[in-house]
Formats: sequence, C-alpha cells, structure tokens
Amino acid sequence: MSTTFDAVAVVRRTLEAAFNQGDYAALETGLCPEAIVHDPGKDFHGPAELRRGLQGLRAAFPDFHFSILDHLACGDRVVIRYRGQGTQRGEFLGVPASGRRIDYSGLLLIRLDSEAERIAELWAYPDQLGVLHQLGARLMVAPSDA
Repeated sequence: MSTTFDAVAVVRRTLEAAFNQGDYAALETGLCPEAIVHDPGKDFHGPAELRRGLQGLRAAFPDFHFSILDHLACGDRVVIRYRGQGTQRGEFLGVPASGRRIDYSGLLLIRLDSEAERIAELWAYPDQLGVLHQLGARLMVAPSDA
C-alpha cells in the first residue's frame, strides 16, 4: 500500500457523501467499477447497482443519516461500526410507510484495492431485526420440527 493512501479517508468520504448527501457521484470515484457490496439478502455489483439500492433506502428514509462511530484499519481492510437513523416515509423491506424513527447500529467490513485507492468489496451487517422491530413489523416464526 502506498504511503499516501488513506483507506479510512476513502471509506469515510465515499460513504458519508452517498448516504448523507445523496451524492452518488462519490460511488463512482470511491468504488472500483467491479466492486461488490454484500448486503443481507442482496449483492450489489458496481456503483450503479449500489446507487439504485441507496436511492431506495433514501426514498424510504429521506432524512437518513449515517454516522461512523468507530473504525479499525489494517492493510487493505477497514472495519466500521456505524449508526443509521431516519424516519420511514416509504415502503422498506415490505413494511409500508409508518412515520416511525429508526436508530440502529451495524458493522461494515471493507476491502480496498490499494492500487486503485478505491473500495473493492464491502460486507454490511446492519441490525435488520432491530430496524424491523422499530418499524412495528410483526415477525412470524415457524414452529421447529425438532
């Protein structure tokens, strides 16, 4: 990794711009063209697919705000502990608009391409169960066969 490459700065600049300002051009500059984002239940391939996913999130939560709480960096990897907050104004994960606030945390594991100085792969671990609970979703658990 070059001595001038700051992996945390690339991650922070890219994610804060895309999530908080809706600056999707930041995805083009901060992600490799072939980047993969692994979100629960869905993989996004490249900046264009991720843009559509974030547009859906921001349509459901127009005031969504992403905050980095902690980070660890080692070589080409960055781990972020984050907080997501917003008010549900549109459908999200099958839950109709409720006007409820969400406030949750999650982890991101990010691998960067040190030569391109961009995000190459990202694994997202949001507290989706907590989000669904805050939105008032009713979860049905099937009886165990055991």
